[in-house]
Amino acid sequence: MADRVVLGIGNRDRGDDAVGLLVLDELEDRQLENVELMPGDGDPGWMLDSWEGRRCAVVVDAMQTGAAPGTVVVFDASSAAVPAMTRLSSSHALGAATSVELARAIGKLPDRLVVVGVEADSVRLGSAVTPAVASVVSLVADAVMELLGDA
Repeated sequence: MADRVVLGIGNRDRGDDAVGLLVLDELEDRQLENVELMPGDGDPGWMLDSWEGRRCAVVVDAMQTGAAPGTVVVFDASSAAVPAMTRLSSSHALGAATSVELARAIGKLPDRLVVVGVEADSVRLGSAVTPAVASVVSLVADAVMELLGDA
């Protein structure tokens, strides 16, 4: 098992909600060593299982905070709660933020957990990824690679 994991959260049928999966696609093309790339929907049980025993986990998800679409926010969730104004649950039942805080409450966080949120515009079923979000996918992948290098 790789000691680092990137969890790309999203749904390809819901527009900008696909951003986590698109970043994983970009990272897959880069052939990272000792890094597992895992797509998912933000289910808390899945997330906790996915980062169990890992030194570092990076979660990439759409967020809706009212910022401009395509805005990227990076925060270390290892030592502090996911900011309350950051809603990482664009179209997921509970969402990544809930999963992170559940893991914190039961002592199941990895050594280092970084959340990368990308401000979504449209997450309606059947909508396409907006240009603002599509334009930051490569930049987010670069940021994730840098975060993994620091782990």
